[in-house]
Parts: sequence; C-alpha cells; structure tokens
Amino acid sequence: MRPVLHTDLRDAARALLARPAQDRLYLCRRMLKEATWAEHHVRRTGRPHPLWGNGTLSDAARKRVLADEPMLDDAHYCECMVLVLLGLRDSSARTSGLLQHRKG
Repeated sequence: MRPVLHTDLRDAARALLARPAQDRLYLCRRMLKEATWAEHHVRRTGRPHPLWGNGTLSDAARKRVLADEPMLDDAHYCECMVLVLLGLRDSSARTSGLLQHRKG
C-alpha cells in the first residue's frame, strides 16, 4: 500500500460509515488488503488495478459508496476513523514483524 495521507483516512472512514456497523471491520481489512494488492499490481504493470485502483487506501475506498463527510464530533464517524487507524497500525505491525523475521 502506498503511504497513507489524511485523504486516505477520511475516504476509508466515509466508506465504513456508509455500511452497517457489523460490516465495518471486515470492510476495513478488505480495503487495506486491496490497496496493498493494487500497489503490487502497479509495480508489476505500471498501471492501476482495474478493481482496486492505484495502491492508495483512498482509491480502494472510493470504489465503494462513501457517506457524506460529517463533522469530526460525529460519534459514528469517529468510530470509523479509529477503526481505520487501528487497521493501519495492525497492518504496519504485521509488515514490520515480517521484515524483522526475514532479517533474523
């Protein structure tokens, strides 16, 4: 996945907000995987993946319906942002662990 910017966080949270609460964790994990897979595709072919985009989390999110962006004091929107941030943290930790394992 390409480096994550504020736009990526916002778009991913909006995609989650557009879905029922029980679907959000799965969708968050799926978008993170799609962004990663898309980046690998771009590196191999030089072109965006037809379904998952250019390797940004924003592109993976924008392939879905996005809720209108609420204010930051909206509790459900905040929960979605936290879910994306936790997913990014967990994804980063897994990647770091793999890199450390390969070096050792």
